[in-house]
Amino acid sequence: MSSIVPPTSPASSSPSASPPSSPSPAEPRFEQLRVLLRSPTFVVGALIVLWWIVCAIAGPWFVRLDPYASDPLNSLTPPDATHWFGTDQLGRDVFSRVIVGARDILTIAPLATLLGTVAGTALGLIVGYFEGWVDNVVGRAIDAVLALPLVIVALLALAAVGASNLTVILVIGITFTPITARTVRAAVFAERHLDYVAAAQLRGERAPYIMFAEILPNVLPPIIVEATVRLGYAIFAVATLSFLGFGIQPPSADWGLALSESYTLMAGGAWWTVVFAAGAIASLVVGVNLIADSVQGALDR
Repeated sequence: MSSIVPPTSPASSSPSASPPSSPSPAEPRFEQLRVLLRSPTFVVGALIVLWWIVCAIAGPWFVRLDPYASDPLNSLTPPDATHWFGTDQLGRDVFSRVIVGARDILTIAPLATLLGTVAGTALGLIVGYFEGWVDNVVGRAIDAVLALPLVIVALLALAAVGASNLTVILVIGITFTPITARTVRAAVFAERHLDYVAAAQLRGERAPYIMFAEILPNVLPPIIVEATVRLGYAIFAVATLSFLGFGIQPPSADWGLALSESYTLMAGGAWWTVVFAAGAIASLVVGVNLIADSVQGALDR
């Protein structure tokens, strides 16, 4: 009599078979990066910003004329073969000054953005994690600060302490701190009562560890988007303060300072003293905003 062999399940018939593996946590990040790099908006914005970064770093070495050399005999010369962007009221080459002028604004704006992002992230994590009276007190203070015109606050602070590159960085960074804190606070609220935070509390982890090691990695996407958006505002803020005389000081080739020194010449037909510096500011802000839009679209996937 033949023995009856019980039917085997598909899993038992293949000893080497294993359950399908779950996707690695890094896979969504690689997918987001792939989407970002394939975005035409990101590529255009990155090329614009990269061009001005190259100018900021290597500009003094590849301009043909000294951007600080005055030539009164050739003042307000229209664009020609020698002076591609013409000359200003002191006879200085506008093209050289536009190229070299990228250095100050691309030093101050990123540092101010970094300061505001770091301080705002720390404040937002604290307020969002502890909630209760901490949120009531600090949150109301943030709302009160945001109700004030930030440009006026920055001007008053610079008028009180004096204008310098360091004070501009500090003032813009501190001004951006409550804005970033409010964004981070909202993101932390969404994470605060999830299971992984409760598990960390049950393990006896301290609040700083939970905030910065557990919650922070999960709220990085909105922080990254906020930082790129703030960078565009910081560039515009630096140029605005320089234009008003409270930012970068002469003899810098800063674009905002160039507009302040030359905008009255437009009435006399010397348009080149203003248009190229204004175009540089606009192109850099547009490039940063294109990157910010692309980053947000990739992270939202």
